[in-house]
Amino acid sequence: MGKHGKHLVWDWNGTLLDDIDAVIGATNAAFAELGLDSITLERYRELYTVPVPKFYERLMGRLPTDAEWTVMDGAFHRHYWQRAENCGLTTGAAELLAARQESGLTQSLLSLAPHAELIPLVRRHGIAERFVRVDGRPDASTDGKSGHMVRHLAALAVPAERVVVIGDAADDAVAAGHVGAKAVLYTGGSHSRASLARVGVPVVDSLEEAVAVAEGLV
Repeated sequence: MGKHGKHLVWDWNGTLLDDIDAVIGATNAAFAELGLDSITLERYRELYTVPVPKFYERLMGRLPTDAEWTVMDGAFHRHYWQRAENCGLTTGAAELLAARQESGLTQSLLSLAPHAELIPLVRRHGIAERFVRVDGRPDASTDGKSGHMVRHLAALAVPAERVVVIGDAADDAVAAGHVGAKAVLYTGGSHSRASLARVGVPVVDSLEEAVAVAEGLV
């Protein structure tokens, strides 16, 4: 559990991986295929939510049918993975991860990105060894992160009261609260600051600040 027993659980997309431009580009490319109007970054951040079908409900005024969801999800991921290869890490991420590991403190990565795609991408960015565990989504479910967080912490054998989750989405805070952990939310990803502020946990504008705030939470 590290020198002081404090453990960070990092989110990937929109947190460690600076992929919001790829997300918007893929979303609009998918929307064009489906005959939907394009969306701006600002509107995306205001409307985005997990489970993702609820995001489409906010856009369309109704939940997509199962058939529509299959098409939407497939189109988005086809366009997203074409763009993800060119995404870099968020400013300061590699240095923060290295410094924490070198200090004897522990951290892990939990993402809703498909596990099979997540692992090679993390490795290509040269940070896989910074984590004691890396978990992506193991199936095709559209559920949020709460259930995955339970399994992630159980595999780590880390008490939730010693854990801080750092992510860019309200769902990261929900998952943290579900297991009794703390959370810090970063504004560089999928949500606007205003929507994150409504969650009731600390909101920051850089990963460096996120780590500093996390240090004071447990």
